Amino acid sequence: MSRPASRPATSPLPPRPATFSVNTQTKVLDTVAGRILCLADIRGRISGLNELAEEAKANAIIHTGDFGFFENSSLDRIPDRTLRHLIQYSPLIPTNQRNSLLLPDASPASIRDTIISSPVPLLSEFPQLLSGSIKLSVPVYTVWGACEDVAILEKFRGGQYEVVNLNVLDEATTRCLDVGGIKLRLFGLGGALVPHKMFDNGDGQATIAGGQGTMWTTALQIGELVDTAQRVFDQTETRLLVTHAAPGRDGLIAQLALVLKADLTISAGLHFRYASSYNEFSVQSDLEGFRHKLVVGKAAFDKVWENVKPQVDAVIDENQRLLLDKALAVIERIPPIAGPNTTGLSSGEESAWKNCWNWNLCDAANGSLVLDIKNGRVSAELKSQGFNYAYRRTATPSTTAPTPQSTTSALPPPQAKTPTPAPAASPSIRSNGTPVHGDFSAPSPVNPTSSRPESANGSRGTPTASDSARERHQAKKQQKKERERERKKEEKERERADKDSVARDETEVTELAHEAQPSTSTAPAGQDAEPMSPADGGNVTGIRTPTGPPRRQRNPWTLFMKLPGPCTETEVREFFLTAKEGIIAVKFPQNNFGRSRVAFVEFGDEEAMKDGLNKHAEKLKDQVIHISIADDRERDRPSDRGGFGNRGRGRGGYASRAVAQAGLVRGGGPSRRYENGDTGSRPVGETPNQS
Repeated sequence: MSRPASRPATSPLPPRPATFSVNTQTKVLDTVAGRILCLADIRGRISGLNELAEEAKANAIIHTGDFGFFENSSLDRIPDRTLRHLIQYSPLIPTNQRNSLLLPDASPASIRDTIISSPVPLLSEFPQLLSGSIKLSVPVYTVWGACEDVAILEKFRGGQYEVVNLNVLDEATTRCLDVGGIKLRLFGLGGALVPHKMFDNGDGQATIAGGQGTMWTTALQIGELVDTAQRVFDQTETRLLVTHAAPGRDGLIAQLALVLKADLTISAGLHFRYASSYNEFSVQSDLEGFRHKLVVGKAAFDKVWENVKPQVDAVIDENQRLLLDKALAVIERIPPIAGPNTTGLSSGEESAWKNCWNWNLCDAANGSLVLDIKNGRVSAELKSQGFNYAYRRTATPSTTAPTPQSTTSALPPPQAKTPTPAPAASPSIRSNGTPVHGDFSAPSPVNPTSSRPESANGSRGTPTASDSARERHQAKKQQKKERERERKKEEKERERADKDSVARDETEVTELAHEAQPSTSTAPAGQDAEPMSPADGGNVTGIRTPTGPPRRQRNPWTLFMKLPGPCTETEVREFFLTAKEGIIAVKFPQNNFGRSRVAFVEFGDEEAMKDGLNKHAEKLKDQVIHISIADDRERDRPSDRGGFGNRGRGRGGYASRAVAQAGLVRGGGPSRRYENGDTGSRPVGETPNQS
C-alpha cells in the first residue's frame, strides 16, 4: 500500500460525544409532484447548474462528484500532472487557450500564472459561488469526486464554508426529500474507489481522505456511512445511494448498496457518452454472476487488508474500531447461494437482485437523468448526447471499395479530425468501428435527393415525422437502385470474362492442331489457361487474375489414362502393379463440374515410365483402360476441342486446361521460347523429323 511514510495507516478520530446525533434534515420540495435533475462531473462550471435546472424544470439537483471544489489556494496543493489533467477537461477553458496551456514547452510556472491572473475562472467557479456572485436557484445535493481539493471539503465539514442551497452528502450527513408522495432518503459516498488507498487518509482528517488535488474512499468512511444509515432507518422511506464510483464495476460499492438496503443508486466515474440504466437481474445471467462480482470486490479488498491489518490494529482507537467492523461487515455481505422452493422463487434470494435499480451517468456536458416523481411513482427520463457516427460517411472512393449494399449519399460537413476509413469490401480488411471522440454534436439529417423546404419567412423548417419518413423512404429507394446497378455490373463483367475465355481457349486449340504437324514445333500447352489481367499483358478486360501458387517444373515422363469413373490415387497406383514403385505423383485435373475423369501419372524417369506403359493391369473397375504417353495423345487428337471422349461443352480449352493443371509439357520439333518465358521441348524418344 503506497502512502507517505510519515503518516500512520489511519488518522485518529476525535472521540465521539455521548450525545452524538446524525446530521440529517428533511426538505419538502412538493408534496404533489417534483422533478429531480441528476448530473455528473460539472467540473467547475457551476453556473451551468441553474441553466440545466431551468431547462429540465427541476425542483432539485443531485450531483455525483467532480463538482469543482477548487479555489486559487488549491493550486499550491496540486502537482503539475494533475493540473494538466484538470486543464484538459475543464469546460471553462476555450479550446485555443487550452491547447496553448497544454503545449509541451509550456512551463508549469507560466501555466499557474495564467490561471491565477485570468479575469475569468479557468478551473472552477467555486470562488464565485462562495462569494455569492453565483447563486444556486434550486437545492443541490452532491458528493465529491476523484478530482477535488480535500482542504475545501474539510472546511464544509467543519462549518467554515457554507453556501445557500448547496448540501454536501458525506458519511455523516444525510438528507430526506419529501416529494411526489414519497420520502426520498439520500446517502452519499464521495471519492474514487482505490483499494490500496482505503487505509490511507492522505491530507484528510477523521474519515475522509485526499491530497494533491485528488480524493478517494476509505474503509472508515464506508463504516461511518453504514452507521449513519442504521441510525436513521425508516421503512417508510425510499433509499437512494449517491456515489462517485460505479456499483456496476466495483463489487464493493454494490455490497454497500445491499447493506444500506438501497432501492436506487446513482453513480458516475466511467465518463461514457451514454448513460446506463439497469438492475443486476437485467445484466447478469443468474444470481451467481452477481455474486461473482461481489466476490471479486471482496478479494481485492482482502488482499490489501491482509497486508495492512497489523499496522491498522496498532493505531486505531475504540471509535474507529467500531466503524472498521461495520466496513468489514460490508465486505462480507455476499448473497448466499439460493435453492428452489415450492413457491417457484429462490429460497433466500436477495431482493436487491431484482428490485434495486441503478443509473450510471455520463458527464453533464453529454447528458443527464431526470427523476419525475408523482403519486409515489419514480419515472426516469434519461438523456445522452451519444456517439457521432457521421465520420463513417466521409470515406472517399480512394480509401474504400464499394460493396453491393453500399449507397451513394450526400456527406455531412467535414469534421475537423481526419476521418477514419469506412469498412472495405474485402472481409479481410478490418474497419475501425470505434466511435471517434471528436465533435459530438448531433448531425442534421441529410436528404440525398432534396433539401428541406423553407418556411414562409425563408428560414429552414423544423424536421417533422413525415420529413423523416420521406427521407428514410428515399434512402431505401436509393439503396435498392445501387444494389441493382451493382448486380447488373457484375453480370456484365462475368459475361465479358466468359467471352474472352472462350476466344482464348479456341485460339489455343487451333494452335494445338497446327502443332500436331510433324514439321511444326509445339508450344507448352495450358500456360495461358486462365485469362490474364491487363497488367500481365493479356488482351482481356476481365476480372479473373490467376492467384494460384507458381507452377512446378513440368515432368516429361507422364502417362495419360482415362478413368471409368471417380477413382482414388491408391486405386490408380495399384493399377500399375509392379511399376507403381516408380510413380512420383498422380494428378486429377479439375473442370467446371469438379474432378474430371482423367488422370496424369508422373514417373521419376524414362525407364519407370516405360515400365508403367508396359506393365499395368488390363482393367480398372471392370473397364479396359487405355494408357498412353500424355504428349503423344494430345498430338494424335488435336481436334477434341476441349473434351476427352467428346465430353467438352463446345467452348474449347478443356484438354489444354487439364494438361496445364497437371504441369505437363507439349512436345514436337525444336525448342522455342514463348511470350510467357517458357521453353518448349520434344516428347520422350521423339526425333525432330518423327512423324
